Amino acid sequence: MIVNMHEAKSSLSKLVELVQDGEEVVIAKAGNPVALLKPYTKSAKKRTPGILKGKSFDMSRFDEADEEIGMLFDGDE
Repeated sequence: MIVNMHEAKSSLSKLVELVQDGEEVVIAKAGNPVALLKPYTKSAKKRTPGILKGKSFDMSRFDEADEEIGMLFDGDE
């Protein structure tokens, strides 16, 4: 369903009821879609703390210049 901005402001509660029933509502401004109302769903995935434990990167050389990349930017050979 597509509704214009003025209608959406006037009938927000009715639109929310439609969304609760599973319908998606597109809100348009000057005929152009700008927003989508759709039912809220909780994320099915639970976050697992420590999932990257032991997979860290060696950042000790982070600030060192790479000669090959420098040549690509400078054009020197």
